[in-house]
This record gives sequence, structure tokens and C-alpha cells, in this order.
Amino acid sequence: MIVFCFLVPIAAWLGFGERGLLNLYRTEMERQTYIDRINQLAEENQILLEEVHRLRTDMKYVESIVKEQLNLIKPNEVLYRFNKNKPHNNDIKTIMKKDRHSTQKTRPKKETGSDGDIR
Repeated sequence: MIVFCFLVPIAAWLGFGERGLLNLYRTEMERQTYIDRINQLAEENQILLEEVHRLRTDMKYVESIVKEQLNLIKPNEVLYRFNKNKPHNNDIKTIMKKDRHSTQKTRPKKETGSDGDIR
């Protein structure tokens, strides 16, 4: 019984103390989060380094980036832009439905005068 009285406070101190096991677990989880972030940033850094290398050495890549981001073209070159919001040929059923609804005959509205008679 006396041993139990000494072991409980010591176990509590080891588990929940300032440098206890609970704090050690939290610190390890935080460390793992930082390691994952470092690995993610290292991958992003490698991708950016590869892109810098391509921009310095590959003129076709530079040309494609200039065309895409700055919308520049070479002399005697034609640029075609297509509206992505308009339906394509595969949406022909949608177009046919719209045309059918827009070309249906509508009855003219009957006009009434100020005296209530239909004209």
C-alpha cells in the first residue's frame, strides 16, 4: 500500500509533467508535421529549379510560356481563340431544344382598351 502511494504520483509526474510522456508525444507530432512540410517545400523547390533550368536552356519552352501567359505571337502568325462557354458539336441536342423553343409560334396577346373591350 505504501509502495502504491509512492508509485501513483511518480507515474503521474512522468506522464503529465513538464517533460512527461504526453509532452514528448506532442513534441514528436509537431516535429513530424515540420518534417512533412520540409519535404513538401523541397519537392516544390526541385520543381521550380527544373523550370528555371528549362527557361534558361529550352527556347521552345520559353516561347510556349510567352504565348500562353502574355498572349504574344510571332509575325505572320494567326491566333485562334475559342469561347469555352459556347456549346460544342456534341451538344447538338441542347442547341436543337433551344431552337425549337425559340421558333415556336406564340399567340399574340389580346389587347384591351381603357373601356375593357377586346380589340
